[in-house]
Amino acid sequence: MFSSNGDEEIHLEGQTKTSICSIKDSNTRVSKTLVVRKPAKVIFNLDPTALNSKLEQPWKKNFFERLEARAQAMQQKIIDKDNLKKELEKKAEKKLPRDNLAKEWFNAENMTLNTRAYLLDKLLPTLVPGVEKMLMQVEKKKLRAEVDNTTKFNPINHLGEYLMRNNPYYIKDSGMSGYQRVMRDVTEALKIHVPNTTGNRISKMKESIKQKREQRQCITEVKVQVANTRKQALQEQFSEWILDPKGMIPLVVIQNVLHEFFQNPDLHLEACCKQLDIADSMEPRLNKMEFTEYISSHIADFKSEMFEKLLKHICHCADEFREVIKTDMRRQMFAELFLHCDRGKVGFLDRQRTLALLETFYDQSSKTLRSLLRNPRQWPFIEFEEIDLPEFWGDMDNQKHIYEDFDKVLLEMNALLSEKHASKTQSKLLETPEDQHKHDEHNESTLPEEQRETTSEQEPNRISAKEQEQDRESTGERELYRESVTEQETHTGSTPEQGSSRELIEKRPHGDSVIEQGPPQRVSSSEQGVNMESTAEQGLYRESISAQGQHKGSTAEQGSHRESVAEQGSHRESVAEQGSHKGSTAEQEPSREIIPEKQQDSTLQSERGSIFRESKISREATSYEYTEISPREEKTQEQIYEEELSVSPELQEEVLTSRRKDHLSETTRKESQKDPSCEKSQEIEGKSWSGELLTCNWKMNCIKCEDEEQANLLLGNSRFTDLHSIIRNIQSYKEVKARSAFNGVSLNLLQFVQLLETFIGEDVPLSVSETLTSFFKRGYVETKEEKISGLEQARQNASRARRELLLEAVFQKWDSDGSGFLDLKEVDELLYTYKEGMEKESMKKAKLHIQFSKPHPDQEVRLSLKQFQKYIELVVSELRGNEDHVLESVVEFLMNTLERSHIENLRNCARRKWLYQIQRAAETSGVSLEPVYTETFNALTQDAEAHGNKKISAHISLLEENLLLPDRGEVLLRNIACTLDDAPFVLNRVLYRDMKGISFTVVDEGKPIHVPQVQHHGNIFFWNHSLKKNDQNGSFLALPLQDAYMRIFGVMAVDTLRDPQKINIFVPHEIRFYQGVANVFSTAYHYVHSREHILHVVIRGIGWLCDIASDITTITTYFVEPGPTRGGKDSDYVLRNMMVTGHLGLTEIHKNPPTIFRKTCIFRDFLFKCTDSSEVVLASVCGENHIIIPLRERTGKALGILDFNIGRSKMLLYREFKDLQKMMKVVQAACYEILGELSGEIKKNYVLEIENVGEVQRAGVLFFRIMLQELQESLRLLTSLDFVSLLLYDYNLPPEFTSPSDSKSQELEANTKLVHDILIGVILFIHPELELSGDFRNWEKCKLYVKSYLVENICEFDPTAKNVKVNLQLIGKHIRDHSRIEVWEFGNIVIEYLYQWAHICLALMELNKKPSSALAPPLPSKTDSCVYAKMPKETVPGKC
Repeated sequence: MFSSNGDEEIHLEGQTKTSICSIKDSNTRVSKTLVVRKPAKVIFNLDPTALNSKLEQPWKKNFFERLEARAQAMQQKIIDKDNLKKELEKKAEKKLPRDNLAKEWFNAENMTLNTRAYLLDKLLPTLVPGVEKMLMQVEKKKLRAEVDNTTKFNPINHLGEYLMRNNPYYIKDSGMSGYQRVMRDVTEALKIHVPNTTGNRISKMKESIKQKREQRQCITEVKVQVANTRKQALQEQFSEWILDPKGMIPLVVIQNVLHEFFQNPDLHLEACCKQLDIADSMEPRLNKMEFTEYISSHIADFKSEMFEKLLKHICHCADEFREVIKTDMRRQMFAELFLHCDRGKVGFLDRQRTLALLETFYDQSSKTLRSLLRNPRQWPFIEFEEIDLPEFWGDMDNQKHIYEDFDKVLLEMNALLSEKHASKTQSKLLETPEDQHKHDEHNESTLPEEQRETTSEQEPNRISAKEQEQDRESTGERELYRESVTEQETHTGSTPEQGSSRELIEKRPHGDSVIEQGPPQRVSSSEQGVNMESTAEQGLYRESISAQGQHKGSTAEQGSHRESVAEQGSHRESVAEQGSHKGSTAEQEPSREIIPEKQQDSTLQSERGSIFRESKISREATSYEYTEISPREEKTQEQIYEEELSVSPELQEEVLTSRRKDHLSETTRKESQKDPSCEKSQEIEGKSWSGELLTCNWKMNCIKCEDEEQANLLLGNSRFTDLHSIIRNIQSYKEVKARSAFNGVSLNLLQFVQLLETFIGEDVPLSVSETLTSFFKRGYVETKEEKISGLEQARQNASRARRELLLEAVFQKWDSDGSGFLDLKEVDELLYTYKEGMEKESMKKAKLHIQFSKPHPDQEVRLSLKQFQKYIELVVSELRGNEDHVLESVVEFLMNTLERSHIENLRNCARRKWLYQIQRAAETSGVSLEPVYTETFNALTQDAEAHGNKKISAHISLLEENLLLPDRGEVLLRNIACTLDDAPFVLNRVLYRDMKGISFTVVDEGKPIHVPQVQHHGNIFFWNHSLKKNDQNGSFLALPLQDAYMRIFGVMAVDTLRDPQKINIFVPHEIRFYQGVANVFSTAYHYVHSREHILHVVIRGIGWLCDIASDITTITTYFVEPGPTRGGKDSDYVLRNMMVTGHLGLTEIHKNPPTIFRKTCIFRDFLFKCTDSSEVVLASVCGENHIIIPLRERTGKALGILDFNIGRSKMLLYREFKDLQKMMKVVQAACYEILGELSGEIKKNYVLEIENVGEVQRAGVLFFRIMLQELQESLRLLTSLDFVSLLLYDYNLPPEFTSPSDSKSQELEANTKLVHDILIGVILFIHPELELSGDFRNWEKCKLYVKSYLVENICEFDPTAKNVKVNLQLIGKHIRDHSRIEVWEFGNIVIEYLYQWAHICLALMELNKKPSSALAPPLPSKTDSCVYAKMPKETVPGKC
């Protein structure tokens, strides 16, 4: 075989395979990144055709039939003989009855066992009858009576004669007496006990078999009993679920429950997932018995512990499913709102008007409601580009958080934490019981007064708004405090009400704690608001979902006021004494004793630890209460709207009620399982479930896809019949569907619904959503001009989609060989004949407005698809008439003029399919080039066999910089992939410029070279030297590989050396198709590398963020890929889990990224919501909160998502929230730049010297370069006055400010050190000569460098330049001694900018000092299952 330079390749017989080699990337200034692969695993395809078996001979069949009949006859004869023998024995028993006297011989004594068994078997059966005969003879002759009898009778001789005559060895069927028959049975029974005998062994075997049979029977009975018990438990679980009107559950929901359970890595049940064939729709349903049987069939081998975990998981999922249905109801409500507001049916709404209405609704809401809503003036409601640079990089106002007063409440919680910790420490210091008793008495004496104050504040009829807010804030602190101490000792069974009302219990007087015992009573809405007002801030931190217990309470118990103050006090006392809560809260006896402070502390500590071991209760647990008591349901939408604007107390109470958490103890749960009245309600806030998740089919029913609509219209238009097949193929080969593009101007249905859902959150009742809907219906009003503009925009979108589809279809028909381009000269010649040349001059004018690519060396100007579309549109714009009608007329003219035969159309269809498979391999590769190489060689070989009747070999070589042997040329060509048979001779071989070959000629000229007969060419080098010259016969074709900038980055070579035919040259249509393959391969190659570079940028960004945002638990990165094809059509897209970053910043990058399907994510659909809408999603699942952020393409569609798991915190602190925004803005900007450069839309921008090292290395520093540019732009916006205040900080403080015990002086001293260190560190970057003079230690001299040109020098500073020589250790000492928190709390925008800028410079300098290989992306190789990557500690700001 030849290499791309004409080198020979060896061809083996058989089907051509693909081999791929992987080599480390080299630094390449010539072109693109070079990624080389190892040989792929070889799998030979075997012929599936089975060999035909020979027919059996007739004589053999007859022989076996006769033999079988004979064997059956013999067997029947033996059976008959045995039956006859048994009948004779029965008759004999009737004549001679059994003599049971012989049973006395049975004795299992071990001493005489062998002897007795032998005698009974060999002697006694004959001897006993002989003795009997002898005695009968004696009796007959009366020898015993006559003493002097002279008869000669010898009993011994008589007995001996009998024994000889009846010897069992010679006498057969002598007949047996009843005595002998019993003796035989005794003998057989005795033989069993003789060891080491056949009977004994058989007996033991029978006994063992019997025991095993009994054991199996017992096990079977136990299994049946366990199975029945489990089925009964599952049937009880069925009542926990909300059912459709027919009392059934969708099968796909239960499959998702099992799938999530099996996917738990701690359980090691991944193999069970293979048995789950998850349904694609909600149609299959399960009733109670089917539900039980289906789950039982998948858990038959589960142990009891595993089954208990499954029960808890199912119970938890039942609550989660209620939340899913509630969310679906809310989303459907918003979808109907969208359709109502979209009166023109254009498919989108104005984004700015929507945000303005959300801001108005937010401002007019009560403070209670605002604590649950999200601020629409902050990110993620507004985009990064809509925030000014000073505000984005320098704003440190905590009041601008997405949640109102979040940081303030958290700081108060920290103060409470310190106070409680000090109190606990003091109680531990009391060593003697007397001291403890005195301390308790002191607490008791001070307690009633505080309790009376709190009680008076909580009277329902006298509570003021101010007091409500104070209580809510204090309770928010307590809730945050509980969540922050999750690692303390735990207490099972505590209820959330105890946590929310803890302070009220500690302060309530003894006299108020007595209430009458009785059944639970429902309370009014106002009473609920009072008793539950302290839970308004519970949303700050979510409670965890634990497997320790599940909520199975009754509706009545959920709707009642079960915990009075006295019951809470009784409960706290029992917790302090027993450490756990047992029994129903409603059954506890009231306590009349004052709770000591120590006991309160221990109870408080126990309750805090129990927060993350409690079972999560359904969020709408108390929604059934206000379903009955709320008067809002009877009111009209106008009343609801007015009440919302006036901040009605009823709405506040419903909001508070919706946040309430309910939990039953273990005993109560068991009792409620047995009580049918304890089943959960089948309604959600008074609304029944229809049985369908309506939002699952939105993309099919409600979302308008212009491409598909216009394609259907064109397919129904007989005017373009010749293009119908091409249009169908285009639609089937489209990119990933069901994704919305974010444009920042308008919102489609999915984006509008997601925006409102993000605003509302998950913890607000549906009534608030209804109020918001009513508010929007009145507030969203469009003017007549806006409606006309929207309709015009929709018409233009449809027209643009129709034009693109028609022109693409014409282009593909014209380019029947799949080359990917058209000759401009040929296009002009055909267009000039339109209307018999009457429009020729107008068409020539259109060419003046377009800039074509440079002509190829053969003076041919090629038009790609986009250039062809733009050219035709310009031509149409110059012609008279309606542009849409003129375009369709031109397309119709071209379609009728371009005549193609049926064979050409079939060939074009097949080649389009092969080219599509190459691109699809890149999109579904999981950032790997191996599938791309494989599909490329498959396309070449299949086309050669089908359309050229040839056997070909092919290989791909890429340019690399020649570092080892620069004398042989600056660059070299390395063969990185080839067909399998040629791997031993071609793979990983290197071609230098001084060697024979035409490959470098292709690189220099940029056009294909075809050598029809290599044996007559003098510049061909054959790699296989063992090949004879007579066999060096074939054709060779070398094609350049070009990027979007028309730069050559490699060569693809094809030859026919292995073809047995003598004449096997490549014909023109084959050469054009191979050019198309090279073009598509280049696109696929750069597609994979773009994703690779994006992953590299994300790794850098995550490494920067992890060390300054400690509350982020994990970060998971997903890429969007097309789903598997079904029935010839693409299914929904899938997500690939590319890498996971843990709490410590260690990133695990998967070699084979797991695939996530939408149908497996009913309970975790937030990933697909983010991808569908290309918007940020805030979601909660399993007690953990997630921030899901999309990575967008340049078109606005999501190419991937980042899932930030922030644990049980409801939100990050504002400082960490802002740092997250900075990281995502830089990563998104890097994505835009990478995708734009690789597609040719923008020119490459080299800002730093380190970026010239290579493309892969450039991606490794792109994150820091863009962040550096952002900071430089922000610094340019500063004024001199911003620096003046910093120069006032001086170590020489007045004496009144230098008191060592004064906290203000200490704070001022720390701030002064911070300012000096940051400024000195920055100055040392610009003026490193200060280190030699030592002036950097003198602040007075350093201040002189803080001038106007300092900012200019900072903005022009390149930390990676070769002429920059600074002391990194000295600068790091000044900068990294100060933490991120210290800089944030200082609150100065200049220090914030300089601190970030200094860290970025340090990171870039340290990366510049490392070898180029350290900047390569740490992606897994062929032999790795995964790799780990972590950003060095010293390259990021100081850890918090």
